[in-house]
Amino acid sequence: MPERIKLTEKVLREAVPVVGRDYQIFDTEVRGFAACIYRGGGRAFTLDYRHAGRQRRMTFGRWPEWTVSGARERAKEIRREIDAGADPLAQRGALREAPRVDDLIERYCAQHLPKLAERNASDQKSALAKMVAPVWGRKLVTEITSTDVDKLLNKVAEGRPRPHKEKPNNRAKKLQPSKPTPVRANRIGEVLRKMFTLAVEWGWCEDNPAQRFHRRIETARERFLSKDEINSLAAALDAAEDRRAADIIRMCMLTGARLGEVRQARFEQFNLEHMSWSKPPAMTKQRRVHRVPISDETASIVRQRQLMVPRGTPWLFPSDTPGQPVQEVRRFWAQIQKECGLQEVHIHDLRHTFASLLVSGGASLEMIGKLLGHSQMQTTLRYAHLMDSPLRAGVDAVASAFRPKPRLVHDADDQGGRKTA
Repeated sequence: MPERIKLTEKVLREAVPVVGRDYQIFDTEVRGFAACIYRGGGRAFTLDYRHAGRQRRMTFGRWPEWTVSGARERAKEIRREIDAGADPLAQRGALREAPRVDDLIERYCAQHLPKLAERNASDQKSALAKMVAPVWGRKLVTEITSTDVDKLLNKVAEGRPRPHKEKPNNRAKKLQPSKPTPVRANRIGEVLRKMFTLAVEWGWCEDNPAQRFHRRIETARERFLSKDEINSLAAALDAAEDRRAADIIRMCMLTGARLGEVRQARFEQFNLEHMSWSKPPAMTKQRRVHRVPISDETASIVRQRQLMVPRGTPWLFPSDTPGQPVQEVRRFWAQIQKECGLQEVHIHDLRHTFASLLVSGGASLEMIGKLLGHSQMQTTLRYAHLMDSPLRAGVDAVASAFRPKPRLVHDADDQGGRKTA
């Protein structure tokens, strides 16, 4: 018969290991509850039970991390589950095999991201690795709730300290205060919603905790280059030694294209006879062919690159590493910004400036949307306010035409009947 005694802290502390074998000391209060004394000196709590005619033993805690009283209460809970027909060991095995968020991220990246544009896929993969996996990675997919989603997105929206630009060498002051990032929080929210939608389709969970995530209010950037800034930028690009990077920036400005589209541009995409650029679906954000007209200046850049790039190279702007396009121009852009005195200007702001120049030239929002490759008019509407000036000029012109003209009126006090203006 197994040894039975009421388990206490003293009993476990004084239990002596037996050379060559483990043994159990069973508790007198809870049926099947015991302390296992290992030959190496360790101690753990177990529960022996029968399920479907099979003898089972479940280990659920080590001493002294678990106290005897805490282990006894847990044993009572497990015993109630057993009496209700459950098999706790089988349930534990199912939990171990259940997919975790790390597994979900891996499958999402492998099966869904290849369907997206390269830059979009890369951004999503980076965001999941840096902001989601460290927090949720080891959690079960079924454990994530809408509250967890809100907490994560709130943390993202708070932003994080940034390097101090003015005093980079002062370690005490090299970080600026956190800057709120509502746009990033909304983008990650959209990624989570899509990822958990797929998790529901795959049968990994029943509900989507990110389906109705709280969207933060976004303030669109309103940075457009002035005429003086454009002239200064053009002069700096003309004088730059790095012709490749200078032509990339110039082409962004001349076409309104995204930086990634320009970096990955291939000679075969340009028809210099019809003066057009056909961007393939793999390059565009909307995953469809986007054909746009190009100016003589853009065509000139393409011709110059044909002369400068080694024969057989498909890209306008090949990298120094063979077999791929140039990857990075941001250091060059930072240098140009400094030379021109451009404050808080991103490369993407050149795209906004391109649109603002189209507006000033009388282009409609529909035309601007087509040139920029917008799939939704809502995206293009951000430039609608730039039309205020020409519209106001039109209203003033109409008002001028209908402005009352001076007319002669009779002065009642003038007995001589003189006319006054």
